[in-house]
Amino acid sequence: MAGMEFIDILIIATAALAAGAVNSIAGGGTFFSFPALLAIGVPPVVANASNSVSLWPGSLAGAWAFRRELARFSRSLPMLSLVAFVGGIGGGLLLLATSNAAFSRLIPWLLLVATVLFAFSSQISAVVKKFRPRRADADARHIGPAGLAFQLVVSIYGGFFGAGMGILMIAALAIQGFEDMHEINALKNWLSAVIYSVAVATFAIAGAVSWPHTLIMLVTATLGGYLGASVARRLPAVWIRRFVIITGAVLTAHYFGKTG
Repeated sequence: MAGMEFIDILIIATAALAAGAVNSIAGGGTFFSFPALLAIGVPPVVANASNSVSLWPGSLAGAWAFRRELARFSRSLPMLSLVAFVGGIGGGLLLLATSNAAFSRLIPWLLLVATVLFAFSSQISAVVKKFRPRRADADARHIGPAGLAFQLVVSIYGGFFGAGMGILMIAALAIQGFEDMHEINALKNWLSAVIYSVAVATFAIAGAVSWPHTLIMLVTATLGGYLGASVARRLPAVWIRRFVIITGAVLTAHYFGKTG
């Protein structure tokens, strides 16, 4: 492809394949695809925008897979979707208003937050479970004002930098008393799809996407998602989680070293 060396194509294609597979198994695929774009010289803001576009189809597929569980949230889903829509726009515009130099300084901190959230997701869930409110059966799937406010913050974060967004959503839902992981994943996938869809549109309109890189990654990330779904039935997810955590820690240390 014009303007890219074969090794660059190989790096981002492989990274996106891994990202799609890991997202379908345990989450955390951004740890592979985003640094790969930086490694071949794509400017940070464009790299983040392009990465969001390339991983977008996977979030849509995940939302479709959980459509039955989503139907149970007919009361709260419209408002949740609106909040995710607004937050996604806000986060996307915030990214576009951030210079490459400023975003470069933020990268290690964003990776650190995402890595810690991912590494301690089970502990976070256990802690928030102790403080969650009791819910009446009739109100079991209603999202209250506090939940909507938390989702707005998560949506802004997701539109700005997607890594770790899913863990934040899981924590928010756990705080509100949700226990069914299929329902939690249903909401997480749908709201992620909304946030990424809005961010993708915002980045595309603003011309912040490097389409030659993105189209390659989009194809391999989608393929990785399908492969990951089949591997997930045979490979313990804990192995993938540990690999993602190690990768996130190494990348965090690397980017702190570069900005130090």
